[in-house]
Amino acid sequence: MTEQKKDFPEFYLTSPQPCPYLAGRLERKLFTHLSHDKPSHVIDNLLRGGFRRSQNIAYIPYCDGCSSCVSVRVPVDTFEPSRSQRRITKRNRDLLATRAVAVPTTEQYGLFRRYIDSRHYDGGMADMSMLDYAMMIEDSIVDTFISEYRLAPDGGISTDPEDGALAGVALNDLLSDGVSMVYSFFNTELPERSLGTYMVLEHIEYARSLGLPYVYLGYWINGSRKMSYKDRFRPQQHLTEEGWVTIYPGEIVD
Repeated sequence: MTEQKKDFPEFYLTSPQPCPYLAGRLERKLFTHLSHDKPSHVIDNLLRGGFRRSQNIAYIPYCDGCSSCVSVRVPVDTFEPSRSQRRITKRNRDLLATRAVAVPTTEQYGLFRRYIDSRHYDGGMADMSMLDYAMMIEDSIVDTFISEYRLAPDGGISTDPEDGALAGVALNDLLSDGVSMVYSFFNTELPERSLGTYMVLEHIEYARSLGLPYVYLGYWINGSRKMSYKDRFRPQQHLTEEGWVTIYPGEIVD
């Protein structure tokens, strides 16, 4: 086997399964295994080019007759928060965000379980155990980290990462040109905080502080209510057959 062939990923195709996002449709995924024998730049190119990571598998939708899943990233330098997004940031100014190595905790899993039971009780993660959660967090060969968000006690401003209750968690990959938000969850009993939106806004500012140009949000799915929130971050870029194309505020996406 030549060195070039060894470095090139081997791809596989899943069998058709019911689509979890669009009723009445079938989904297939093209996927490859991520391993230490693959050069880091090859894996980085996959994750910057529309593939998503789930543990040590990189996948991309490969569905017959359907192209509703669109890779989305936010260009940090040109992103302009809307008036409502600025209010959300102000509303959550008492949260303390910290970054840590990707190590699972029972506190995280407790919040994850409550989030799944509230928002995705009928989804593929509904039966995830603590061991399953730990594998989701730890099983990664790329530069992966955790963002935690804690509520300040007694309504103050927290400065200690051990203070306050855990309100949100985001699992992230650090890519050569940005931060990829792999999975996030939060306390659904605080709807007034719009924590899902806030965590994206906070990661945009975090990427800016690192001098990285993009935040990758995964797939926006036209027609899926669960994924509609991603369309609120404008301008954003969609991956098309012509490459990344910028979508500005007010533009309608077909």
